[in-house]
Amino acid sequence: MPIHRQLPFLRVLCALCVLCALSACNRAGAPGAAGGGRGGPPPPTSVTIVTLKDSPIELSSDFISTVRSLNSTTIQPQVEGRVVKIFVKSGDQVRVGTPLVQIDQDKQAATVRSTESQRAGREADVTYWKAQVTRLQTLVTAGAISQNEFDTARHNLETAEASLAALEAQVREGRVQLQYYRVTAPTTGVVGDIAIREGDRITNSTVITTIDEKAGLEAYIQVPVDRAPELKVGLATQILDTDGKVVAQNPISFVSPRADPATQTVLAKVLLRETPANMKIQQFVKMRVIWRSVPGVTIPVTAVSRISGQYFCFIAEPAGDGLVARQHPVQVGELRGNDYIVTGGLKPGDRLIVSGIQKIADGAPVKAQ
Repeated sequence: MPIHRQLPFLRVLCALCVLCALSACNRAGAPGAAGGGRGGPPPPTSVTIVTLKDSPIELSSDFISTVRSLNSTTIQPQVEGRVVKIFVKSGDQVRVGTPLVQIDQDKQAATVRSTESQRAGREADVTYWKAQVTRLQTLVTAGAISQNEFDTARHNLETAEASLAALEAQVREGRVQLQYYRVTAPTTGVVGDIAIREGDRITNSTVITTIDEKAGLEAYIQVPVDRAPELKVGLATQILDTDGKVVAQNPISFVSPRADPATQTVLAKVLLRETPANMKIQQFVKMRVIWRSVPGVTIPVTAVSRISGQYFCFIAEPAGDGLVARQHPVQVGELRGNDYIVTGGLKPGDRLIVSGIQKIADGAPVKAQ
């Protein structure tokens, strides 16, 4: 090819070489190039670090217990009849002798009046035969009548007196029976559920209500037999509210010596010297039995992350002149408040990162804030 035809092609080739050289120079001087910003280590992240140490951990179990009154009385009538009046309602505070229920007493009152009406006749018989015996005593002494006549009169007097005594006993019994038609409180306390209504017919076996004295309360806990060997008087218990917060603490006061054959549980009682203000008799409450206390490590829930079913945390480890975060597998057990009980993977002395973990990764430099 002639030289004058090659000149345009050479000019284009030279221009391309110049552009490539300029582009390379620009890249070399751009920020972040080798020896620039990328070459230095990232600044350490400020985090909160705590040194793990042993602390007492309570081994416990939670149960549902029933609150009962130490002084609970079941009210049943002593006579049969129709209920004509109920004087109280559930929840009322009553004293000894407070009227609870009135049973129809008309028939019994009529029987008492009828018995009392016979008293005058019996008293008249006694008065008559007393006079006869006195009169015949003089005659038999004078020999005007036989001893047999006098003995007969004296026997009739004794019969009349016995008959009057029996009648008076019937009157007293009738009056006492009449009192049973008004059922009264045998003790001081709070009226429970009233299972009857006005107009109902009740018998001696009818349960009218209960009266419970709130001053003495017990919690009944049914503990499975496999935990029975650990039960003993004096073990600490805690009453928990609906949020799991401890609201009262009391020791176990009684452990049954035998198991319930139907439920295979052992009864433990807790005398509630300390109770929440709103506790009710026959209420179900959540109770925690504390078996024993052992040393162990706990970590905050916020310091733990879960990845593919495995729990991890970050430990601050020395690296050169500073610290780096190392992701560490950990085994956790029960939750106690806002902390996990550690069952493996950590030990006292480890420096746990408890805040700022969302801003770090494994191997990232960190510093304690």
